[in-house]
Amino acid sequence: MSADFDLVDIKRRMQGAVQAFKHDLGGLRTGRASASMLDPIQVDAYGAMMPLNQVATVSVPEPRMLSVQVWDRSMVMAVDKAIRESSLGLNPQTEGQIVRIRIPELNEQRRKELVKVAHKYAEESRVAARHVRRDGLDLLKKLEKDGKMSEDDAARQSDLVQKATDQTIVEIDQALSAKEKEIMQV
Repeated sequence: MSADFDLVDIKRRMQGAVQAFKHDLGGLRTGRASASMLDPIQVDAYGAMMPLNQVATVSVPEPRMLSVQVWDRSMVMAVDKAIRESSLGLNPQTEGQIVRIRIPELNEQRRKELVKVAHKYAEESRVAARHVRRDGLDLLKKLEKDGKMSEDDAARQSDLVQKATDQTIVEIDQALSAKEKEIMQV
């Protein structure tokens, strides 16, 4: 066994892909307001793209309403624009430094669009997990080639990396199907 190869690190990086995916899914709305739905939105603030939560406070005053309290008055229009141009299909109303967003009922077409977005997020996460797998396998090949690891050890570790990848992809698929059910539920 080589000290240069760390299976725990590979599993941690794969879990990072799963966590990022679950975070992205949290931003997909299912008809109820949630402050986390605006997490993926980036605002053009002070010449740089910043997450919405770094220029405003998001709250949920009612089950189907979001309220965005913008801290800097000069940023209100940029926040409004970022929300309108996001893939969330939201239509904000601005009142001073507060941007209110009604969460409309989801129609069948919108539900299907959201499922497609969820599938896109899932595929991006699967690809990220496969990249981690590739990095791990490349490292094993290099260690074997350099004589720092026996062929048998490299094969055993490769199998473990593949198992970790398969497990990660199953986890991503389970989260996707749960979110799909949640979105399609009327």
